[in-house]
Amino acid sequence: MKPHTFDYLDALEAEAIYIFREVAGQFERPALLFSGGKDSITLAHLALKAFRPGKFPFPLVHIDTGHNFPEALDYRDRLAERIGEKLIVRRVEDTIKAKHLSEPKGKFASRNALQSHTLLETIEEFRFDACIGGARRDEEKARAKERIFSVRDEFGQWEPKLQRPELWNIFNGKIHQGENVRVFPISNWTELDVWNYIQRENIALPSIYFAHDRECLEYKGQLVAWSEFIMPDESDVVSRKRVRYRTVGDMTCTAAVESNATTLDDIIREITASRTSERGETRMDDRVSEAAMEDRKKNGYF
Repeated sequence: MKPHTFDYLDALEAEAIYIFREVAGQFERPALLFSGGKDSITLAHLALKAFRPGKFPFPLVHIDTGHNFPEALDYRDRLAERIGEKLIVRRVEDTIKAKHLSEPKGKFASRNALQSHTLLETIEEFRFDACIGGARRDEEKARAKERIFSVRDEFGQWEPKLQRPELWNIFNGKIHQGENVRVFPISNWTELDVWNYIQRENIALPSIYFAHDRECLEYKGQLVAWSEFIMPDESDVVSRKRVRYRTVGDMTCTAAVESNATTLDDIIREITASRTSERGETRMDDRVSEAAMEDRKKNGYF
């Protein structure tokens, strides 16, 4: 057996573990935002490496829109139970009722914009001063404007022109009362890096990431999973397709891709050959405008 040689995945892993430990050292009440998607699963795996045999110095937190894929929710609950870490779930539907918010309308009514309200409420409820998330550098153009420690003001808003320099891997977590920091340990990773790491570490994933048969509605060249949350037109066509998901968001705004990839090797070959980012190909809510994600982030979205 050949000795292991230090490669780029080791470098990315080491950086992420260093960032996790910086969070533990600099903040009093951090949280790891966890959705059951591949990026947050990778973060949980990295946190295990950073802190075991001790417990996480933060809970897992999920902001549940009510439109999630059941496979992701099942995985979320099973993982939290398996690793023995605290899971906090707060629901957008409860926020809608409590604040009398207007429920989005339309064929693919997404609650993504309303997630910000619930997230900010949760931060205030538990007085979190840092929230760890799985944003990557290749995910969406607004992500490239953020630092690894990305400060939010006392209203939970993000100002892309007021970002702190991060020189020589020095992260500044000093904040004023009421502010909080969003932390991105895999900022320097790409989608392909995540998949290669998942394969190397033999990390289990929800079945939704692998090819399966699903009833889909065909809309503007995209395949949207048929569900009770969609308001179809009479002319809409629903058919059974062999698909998988590159990213796991809400059922109302996340499109599937046709695929026969049933193994990690298959998926890695697909991603390597793809010319389109995962959000660009599958996230319908990012197509609202060129600055859709940036606008949501300024209003408190993760």
